[in-house]
Amino acid sequence: MRKIIAYTRVSKPVIEDLKLQFDVSYFENYEYLESAKFRKALGEAEGIIGLELKVTKELLGLAPNLKIVSNVSVGYDNLDLPEMTKRKIMATNTPGVLTDTVADAVVGMLIASARRIPELDRFVKEGRWKEYLQLDRFGTDVHHKKIGIIGMGAIGQAVAKRCHYGFDMKILYYNRSRKPEVEDSYGAVFHNVEDLLKESDFVVLMIPGSRETKHFIKAEHFKKMKTSAIFVNASRGMNIDENALYNALKNNEILAAALDVFEKEPVGTDNPLLSLPNVITLPHLGAATIENELAMSRLAQKNLIRGLNNEIPPNLINQEVINDDDI
Repeated sequence: MRKIIAYTRVSKPVIEDLKLQFDVSYFENYEYLESAKFRKALGEAEGIIGLELKVTKELLGLAPNLKIVSNVSVGYDNLDLPEMTKRKIMATNTPGVLTDTVADAVVGMLIASARRIPELDRFVKEGRWKEYLQLDRFGTDVHHKKIGIIGMGAIGQAVAKRCHYGFDMKILYYNRSRKPEVEDSYGAVFHNVEDLLKESDFVVLMIPGSRETKHFIKAEHFKKMKTSAIFVNASRGMNIDENALYNALKNNEILAAALDVFEKEPVGTDNPLLSLPNVITLPHLGAATIENELAMSRLAQKNLIRGLNNEIPPNLINQEVINDDDI
């Protein structure tokens, strides 16, 4: 049987299906080149499926038979695309499946932060609710506020839809190109980043992670925001300067933040952001629902099998690998 590698976050039903067709080497936890078992599997594998394995030039050099890497995620900053393309190895991802799930999580983070829900949950559980709440425990409204969305891709648009119809919010947005359909559907108004930051009550960052977007939001940007602003990052941890965010929160330059992603994941216990009561910190769970995990794994399975069968996968990232003579 043809050999493949599967690793973290491939749903069990998909693993079982793959075992019917392939010789599957499954790694439940992150393994890398220091593992002899992993290196041996790499030497024989034609396909890899899973979440966020660092596919580097060194790894690819140990995988002479590799034809495809199927990411169980929308993001693919873990892949060395130029090197994969040079070696004619297909790279795929799972867009579309998680759009509504992540948008739900973003709006949940926004509401939880504005209404201080995690903080007040602890307040009750710790037995500190002895009298009526004082003003210093109150949150802030979400409805009829201005939300600034940086990155109006599919998820950004799904967030805009929820905020427009659900909360009567005014939608401001920044994107590399304007989105007339979003402007028509949700009354969204295009702004440059600086003006968006100045005007928004909530700022949601939804851009992809890349070398170009590293620390896209830094100290100077937090200083432009309202002191009552709430910042939400559900994109990539690398897209913000975490030290700058910590200082902005500590110095009351902005009101609060909600983070689903960090520069280092899992986040270290020494990260100073974890010490602040006005920061919601989540373990990169934007797409993590039972239903969505299975849907993403199923799409990644389809990508993998198509590629291994010399067919064009539905979500091929590096189209340059396709030649008429090959597929």
